[in-house]
Amino acid sequence: MQNRVNPFGEIIETKARGLLMGNRGHIHNLNQRIVRPFKLKAWITCKLEFKDRRREIMAPNLYTELFFLDEATAFAAGHRPCFECRRDDYNKFKIAWLKGNPEYQFNAGTSIRDIDEILHKERIDKDGSKKMYEENNSNLPDGTFIVVNNQPYVLFQQHIYLWTPFGYTERNYLRLIKK
Repeated sequence: MQNRVNPFGEIIETKARGLLMGNRGHIHNLNQRIVRPFKLKAWITCKLEFKDRRREIMAPNLYTELFFLDEATAFAAGHRPCFECRRDDYNKFKIAWLKGNPEYQFNAGTSIRDIDEILHKERIDKDGSKKMYEENNSNLPDGTFIVVNNQPYVLFQQHIYLWTPFGYTERNYLRLIKK
C-alpha cells in the first residue's frame, strides 16, 4: 500500500514496516490510493498499539494510516507526537517547541492548533512542495536529516546514515563545516 512516509514527507509504496503510525486526515480514495497530500494541518504520529484498538488500514471514509521508520523520519516529514497515545512525547515536544520559538510569545496554555498552524506553514510551500532549509552542519543536532545528492541522510554522532524504507545504511563520517 502507498502508506509509508519518507523524510521528504512523500507518501510512498513499500513492503517495509515502521515503528510509528500517524495521519494527515482522510487522504485516500475507495481504491486505497492517496489522492491528496493532506486534509488536516495536524500531522501526528501515534503508537502502533494503543488500548487494544484495531483498525482496518485505509478503511472507507476514515483517516488514512501512515507509517514511519522512526521518530526522526516522522519529524523530518513534518509530523508531531499525538496527544492521546503519546502524551509524554507530546508534552516534551510542546515544551521544546515553545522554548525554541519564543518569538510567538506562546505559553503552556497555548492550543496545539495554534502551533499546528505554524508547523504547517513551515513544512510546505504554497505550491505544496516540502520546504528545505540551509544551515551550517556544525549547528545541527543528532536526528537531523540532510540531503546529499538528492538522498536523505540522518545525522548521528558526527556520522550520516542513508535513509531507506527498511532502515539506515551507508555510514559516512560528516566533516563538520565551521563558519
